[in-house]
Amino acid sequence: MRVIGGIARGARLRGPVVSGVRPTSELVRSGIFNALGPLDSPGVRALDLYAGTGALGIEALSRGAAWADFVERHPRQCALLRRNVASTGFAEQAGVHCMSAARAVGVLEGPYQLVLMDPPYKLASLDEVVEGLARSTLLETGARVVVGHSKRTSLQGAYQDLTRTRSYPYGDSAVDFFEKGDGGW
Repeated sequence: MRVIGGIARGARLRGPVVSGVRPTSELVRSGIFNALGPLDSPGVRALDLYAGTGALGIEALSRGAAWADFVERHPRQCALLRRNVASTGFAEQAGVHCMSAARAVGVLEGPYQLVLMDPPYKLASLDEVVEGLARSTLLETGARVVVGHSKRTSLQGAYQDLTRTRSYPYGDSAVDFFEKGDGGW
């Protein structure tokens, strides 16, 4: 597994150490970041929920995000995540938080302009986490939220003022893009 774009392009990332952690494939990451476009607007802050190996957040940093917070609940996976962030040269631009995504939504301080989520496909509470994120103060107006999920899982078209703008299928996966309110970076 490697970083596919930006200043850390080609850097290798260590794989998961906890069973059930499924890194976002290079194909899906490429699709996500091609759809998002440049992240080089001043001060873009990203949040990688269910971070696993950190591939999504590291990709955001590599492509120009100023800061990324990574959230992963498994302590061993958090340790690997810290190593991946450090080995790609982004330790000074990142925070790693070992806690559940639901808890992180309640305790982290925003605002974020980009949230990346690719949780376990069997996660029963995905709607609740997206709803909690929409109700939180973490997102600034125009923020984008990207949610990877099983194609068998259907997400609502809107959560509060977080509205789905597009959806892409990738084999057994799907990626939904949401935007908060009006605007954007």
